Amino acid sequence: MATKQKADGLYILMLSLHGLVRRDHLELGRDTDTGGQIKYVIELAKKLSQDPRVSRVDLLTRMVIDPKVDPIYSKKVEKIGKNAFIIRIPCGPRRYLRKEVLWPYLDSFSDQAVQYIHTVGRIPDLIHGHYADAGYVGGQISRLLGVPFVFTGHSLGRVKRLRLMENGMKETDIENRYNITRRIDAEEFALDTAVKVIASTSQEIEEQYQLYEHYDPSRMLLIPPGIDLEKFYPPKRSSSRAPIYSEIKRFLNNSRKPIIFAMSRADERKNIETLIQVFGSSSYLKNNANLLIVAGNREDIQQMDTGTRRVLSNILHLVDKYDLYGKAAYPKRHKIEEVPELYRIAAKTKGVFVNPALTEPFGLTLLEAAASGLPIVATADGGPRDIIGHCQNGELVDPRDKKKIGQLIERMIKDKNLWLTYSRNGIHKVRKYYSWHSHVKSYLTILKKETEKKYYHKNLFIKTKSRLPMVDRLIISDIDNTLIGDAPGLNSFLKLLKKSHANVGFGIATGRRLESAVKILKKSNVQMPDIFITAVGSEINYGKALVEDRTWQNHLNYFWEPDLVREVLSEVNGLKLQEQSEQRRYKISYYLDNKKAPSRRQIVRHLRNKRLRVKVIYSHKKFLDILPIRASKGLAVRYLAIKWGLPLERILVAGDSGNDEEMLSGEVLGVVVGNYSPELKRLHGKPRIYFAQNSYANGIIEGVEHYQFLGNIKVNGEIDFD
Repeated sequence: MATKQKADGLYILMLSLHGLVRRDHLELGRDTDTGGQIKYVIELAKKLSQDPRVSRVDLLTRMVIDPKVDPIYSKKVEKIGKNAFIIRIPCGPRRYLRKEVLWPYLDSFSDQAVQYIHTVGRIPDLIHGHYADAGYVGGQISRLLGVPFVFTGHSLGRVKRLRLMENGMKETDIENRYNITRRIDAEEFALDTAVKVIASTSQEIEEQYQLYEHYDPSRMLLIPPGIDLEKFYPPKRSSSRAPIYSEIKRFLNNSRKPIIFAMSRADERKNIETLIQVFGSSSYLKNNANLLIVAGNREDIQQMDTGTRRVLSNILHLVDKYDLYGKAAYPKRHKIEEVPELYRIAAKTKGVFVNPALTEPFGLTLLEAAASGLPIVATADGGPRDIIGHCQNGELVDPRDKKKIGQLIERMIKDKNLWLTYSRNGIHKVRKYYSWHSHVKSYLTILKKETEKKYYHKNLFIKTKSRLPMVDRLIISDIDNTLIGDAPGLNSFLKLLKKSHANVGFGIATGRRLESAVKILKKSNVQMPDIFITAVGSEINYGKALVEDRTWQNHLNYFWEPDLVREVLSEVNGLKLQEQSEQRRYKISYYLDNKKAPSRRQIVRHLRNKRLRVKVIYSHKKFLDILPIRASKGLAVRYLAIKWGLPLERILVAGDSGNDEEMLSGEVLGVVVGNYSPELKRLHGKPRIYFAQNSYANGIIEGVEHYQFLGNIKVNGEIDFD
């Protein structure tokens, strides 16, 4: 349980879901998911918590319970600095999973993260998501809580797909291995939600983010990462040899030769094999230099994941092919605290650091090399352009041009004056342009303004359940074809509700407008629900008096410009506004003529080009609804859980069609009635979603019995609540 927090200073919630995240001894390079991003978010959390403007930083990541990894990754809370904590959230299977297979479990992560926030007793002032998966989760939480969301992509899916296709990989293979479409969709969602997007380089903004439909240059921030100058500094004449030197020396016939040093994860995109081919093909380099490859830690290569195993096997094969024994070092393991010494060892031999990655969003290793006095040869992509532009400490190169890579390395080794110039430039200018102090100063100065804007509300958590005082569990059902459709089944369900204890609440969630929902319920002799979620989640009302939830309305005002929406869509052929009775304050409804109207994607793009951030819902091949970006039945359910202090495991949700999918997913107890639409088939096998055999209201009854919802609630075969 988190400590209740006072509202003095900023509360920043950071999200970095995949990989192995801990305070000390980071396992960088262990696999493709545990790389520079992990190091950056840990350092950022620590440095932010040291600023007097910040009262708390929580870094949320995935909890891992797996004998193959350190037990620390199963610890729920780990303090990492002054008022900074790693919070580990259970998400999917307990074992360690690569990021590409985490997607089905992210809704669950979002829900549990919100429950954690409730225990803190304070809504974050800012949410910062790192990478696509955290962008999706952070965007969801942001829309629910009304908190400004900031996104850092680190590595972008559209760019990765282009690079892999340029290297000859088939699009179908890319999709199968990397789940790239899901990743790109998550990035688009994050960009659509974020108030600001933090990039490390101008190239990242101009050439990478610009590939996205939701790219908005007015929301881009250029804030380069910082470097810890107390750890990374040039070699000293009087310093003794570090223990890692002995591990490197045992590989080499003459360890005094200049070291060509490369360090990265064992990832195909890092292009390590090309550097080995360059070194092995150059008689000059083989005779006058050594090669040092640090590609993470390894025990048994055969037990590692497929991508890592492939790269490491290729490295060993190339060493043998070019007979680099005595000339190349490729240590089996190293400690994170030894990394600064690796740079100093290479710098002391007058060596060169090489980053031949196919794509490099930033490149913290380049800053580490620069601070250590080691000149660099780096890919002419992303971060290296800005770093070398600022520091003037090396050369850019096409990572596919093996001949040019070799020529640049040879030139730096041969020309001692050039080497010395690059070394000194790096040492001095990295301190000028890349420090954590300047990074945090820029970060807080700009983003604190976002937390002070009036459309963010802080009164979401209600201390007393004044309107639903007796409810400790809640049944929410869609109306058409779920609750209603079979009169005998409906009567049985209503009798079940009547017999249940007073602690069971009842609500409906529907696309119908409020008046229509009330009319159809009265016609079917259904008692007035405790909660109405109507107009596709854009309105919430309570009880017989139909009291409006004003907080939810304020929540939906975020970027909602209905007059401009109507004006912009008046230009589109094939759209006709529905009757006035179907129009709501937070829903604009159209009839759509498929023969004349553009596709939904084209309509979305047209709205985005006009800087309109809305949700577009196309249904039954003839209706188009435009909603605020934060409106949906699923988000409304989660809002209610927070507002009324109900764990999501105590909310049973029933539906039958595709527009119920978001509402059914996550940590709620989902029930899909037997007469469901085909689009819900994809939910088969998802945790906490029960497919009933019976249809309509009888299917809801079956779901209630399955979860033992009116007694000791049973989730996944276990009793979770007394």
